[in-house]
Amino acid sequence: MAIQSMQLDPNAQAYTDDQIVGKVNTAAVQITRADSVAAAARPIAAGEVDNTKLTATAAKANLDAMADVDRGYIKTNPIAGQFKVISIERDATGKAKVDYEDVAV
Repeated sequence: MAIQSMQLDPNAQAYTDDQIVGKVNTAAVQITRADSVAAAARPIAAGEVDNTKLTATAAKANLDAMADVDRGYIKTNPIAGQFKVISIERDATGKAKVDYEDVAV
């Protein structure tokens, strides 16, 4: 597995619902929902629950030290002229919604 990047073009042409369904139906790779099982529906894994509380600084340092694919949150690392990403969601209409700081680093 490798880290991938994408850019969203706000001026891009939108697909119709039928075009999207067509692309999904002709996908060469099976589309799965492997992460769709809620934690309550599966056994708790070792190390998943811990009652130890850390300071915010120590907790952040521990999370930042984890591998990118294991971290479980999005870490932003903008360089000069770029913007910090605050959050990424998929809205009710199925579109990616990105909130970001409006002042560049």
